[in-house]
Amino acid sequence: MAEVLHHDNHDHDGHHEHDDTPLTVFGFWTYLMSDLILFGTLFIAFAVLSSHVPPGTPSAKDLFGESIGFVLMETMALLISSVTFGFAVLARHKNDVGGVLKWLVITFLFGASFIGMELYEFHHLVHSGHGPSTSAFLSAFFTLVGTHGIHVTSGLVWMLVLMYQIKKNGLTLPNTRRLACLSLFWHFLDIVWICVFSLVYLGGVLS
Repeated sequence: MAEVLHHDNHDHDGHHEHDDTPLTVFGFWTYLMSDLILFGTLFIAFAVLSSHVPPGTPSAKDLFGESIGFVLMETMALLISSVTFGFAVLARHKNDVGGVLKWLVITFLFGASFIGMELYEFHHLVHSGHGPSTSAFLSAFFTLVGTHGIHVTSGLVWMLVLMYQIKKNGLTLPNTRRLACLSLFWHFLDIVWICVFSLVYLGGVLS
């Protein structure tokens, strides 16, 4: 009788965890849609304010014309991190804990490089006297790009915590679920950055 009760409890727990997976993923998709609204609002604000450049202050073409190569390298770092994250997910399907951790470390390094380059760009702009208070255009620029940077930084912190959890407990159901949600989040940020690069940087240079 004890074995039967233990078996029933095990089945119940497994069923409960299985049911939690689609609910968790659905909830995370809901969060991503709210984030999409946030970034959509910031993109609209930037589109409206990008032409508000007082006389004597630099435009997007002035600021990004010479640094577009640097921003392209920054973009490539984030895009490559999306590919390496895909390799981590593939390793998870093979139940390869070492492979998952290896690719997450590589992803983290590329993501951290992206943030480092973004901070350097911000420091250079502020040091040159082109901070967010210089014009409405720069205020919208710092808000949009900075919000994306905060999201990437949050993803990096999440990645560190997840690597610790996987190293400690292995590829358990909760950890694989967290990996799936972080993968969605990371790829979402890549898509947002492609829009930032196209609208803010390339659009500014070509305007």
